[in-house]
Amino acid sequence: MKTNIVLFFALLLSACSNGQNKTMLSAAEFGEKVKSATNAIVLDVRTPEEFSQGHIKNAININFNGADFDKQIANLDKNSEVLVYCLAGGRSASAAEKLSKQGFGKIFELSGGMMKWRAAKMPEETNTPATTSGLTKAQFEQLLNTDKKVLVDFYATWCAPCKIIKPYLDQIETEMKDKVVVVRIDADQNRELVNQLQIDALPTLQVYKNKQTTWTNVGLTTKEEIVKALNK
Repeated sequence: MKTNIVLFFALLLSACSNGQNKTMLSAAEFGEKVKSATNAIVLDVRTPEEFSQGHIKNAININFNGADFDKQIANLDKNSEVLVYCLAGGRSASAAEKLSKQGFGKIFELSGGMMKWRAAKMPEETNTPATTSGLTKAQFEQLLNTDKKVLVDFYATWCAPCKIIKPYLDQIETEMKDKVVVVRIDADQNRELVNQLQIDALPTLQVYKNKQTTWTNVGLTTKEEIVKALNK
């Protein structure tokens, strides 16, 4: 009996220690870690295009969706702390899993990615001149100027839940066109607007009636739930 108890606690400690090499940090905590960590690797796993438009100081860019991602991270120093992030947290979570499997001992993830970082007004660097492309808030508000309900989808092309939701939105746009307008806004292409509207996770769906928000959903949902919100 005593042996079984000892074995149980040994297994429990082992299970707990397996997850100790990955830590989620808020934007402020991540920023402090970037400043204080010596010889840490700040790893941006977004696309080169995303990286060039704004990244954390001293970050290196290895595209998580690139064909050679595993090979490139294998060349990094496994004794270094790795501070990993993407736009909203999905790709960095998957990257952290791969880093852990490859033997990296100290991995820190930016919770919510660059969207949370930007919402917290943390500093970033760019490789390209700042652009004014994307909808302005005034232009967005003009889209709400209708007697129909407006269903707004804040998405990104790389976002897996966004891709799942899109067919629902296409169906709703056809089936409810007499009373609903569907507006899709690419968060990557409308950064300033997204920040102004405090959208810090993807996908985010919002229903507007008479220019007022009546429903908001963050993350994956069903067509039935969206229709239910539109029919209220």
